[in-house]
Amino acid sequence: MEEKILVTRSSMPPLEEFIKEIEPLWESHFLTNMGEKHKCLETELKKYLGVSDISLMVNGHLALELAIQAMNLSGEVITTPYTFASTTHAIVRNGLTPVFCDIDEKTFTIDADKIEGLITEKTSAIIPVHVYGNICDVEKIQEIADRYNLKVIYDAAHAFGEEYNGIGVGNFGDASMFSFHATKVFNTIEGGAVTFKDSDFGLDLYRLKNFGIRGTERVDYVGTNAKMNEFQAAMGLCNLRHITEEIEKRRIVYEQYVSRLSCVKGIRFMELQNNVKSNYAYFPVIFNESKCGVSRDRIHVALADENIISRKYFYPITNSFECYQDRFDANETPIALDISKRVLTLPIYADLDLGVVDKICDIILNECKQ
Repeated sequence: MEEKILVTRSSMPPLEEFIKEIEPLWESHFLTNMGEKHKCLETELKKYLGVSDISLMVNGHLALELAIQAMNLSGEVITTPYTFASTTHAIVRNGLTPVFCDIDEKTFTIDADKIEGLITEKTSAIIPVHVYGNICDVEKIQEIADRYNLKVIYDAAHAFGEEYNGIGVGNFGDASMFSFHATKVFNTIEGGAVTFKDSDFGLDLYRLKNFGIRGTERVDYVGTNAKMNEFQAAMGLCNLRHITEEIEKRRIVYEQYVSRLSCVKGIRFMELQNNVKSNYAYFPVIFNESKCGVSRDRIHVALADENIISRKYFYPITNSFECYQDRFDANETPIALDISKRVLTLPIYADLDLGVVDKICDIILNECKQ
């Protein structure tokens, strides 16, 4: 295959639509500092996500880092190692100690049944991750948090636009972080947001993302700069108009994979959860080499040989990172460690041609026969 097929590709609106959206910026010269585009996107996202309030950020990582800081947490935070580096780094960069809980083998999310056993007098919060669009056991996590007086911040980077029992996923816990990175279902080029209900928490977020500035002559907080600019917000406004169509296109790709691969012994893919409105963000496949006769790594190479880029996502898990060497033991989360060694996420995006999906499936099927 001559064209390189990446594991994802950024959704972009028609060029003319984006030009029309940013044209007023040449008239106003107002490019940042929470201008009209920023305010409009906040309004539209609150409606789409069905949340009480939202704070837009320059990227998802800073959104999570500042959400943690605004909670005034201390000591230990229970979280999952089966996540992108950002989740663990945001905890550590806030001077907190991550305590890693293993994952559920089917959903890849934090195993809520194992959380309570990790709580100590130092625990101040739980930071679970909605993985690949699979939603955590939000009821059990909240019940534990209420019983032990813990804060809950969800890493919802994979869960944009999803609903659980008809409730927008950004409503669970004390706050949720969303990533609007270019690779996500919804993007603002780079960007992110925190959804929340508590107005005092929202004020602290605002202070943190805008240098603590509260007026032309008032700075009452030691903050940083994490504001989303007007070009990012304009891209978000355009992409939000097309989000329903984009997710529907992803559904078609997802179902094509399922149709072609469901008969293969020794591999399994992510099943959609009951009562969850999915966004079809990722298509992870778990390989059982003893049953299918081929390893994850072999499939990864076979696809790459055809210019098709898959991703070992998440591998390695964060508690085995080199930067945390001798600090954590990945063997304490054996399910996460095992899944990380067998998972491969296949290309999925709205405009992925179904002929390419068939070619990917053919390669996997041929390799599994060897």
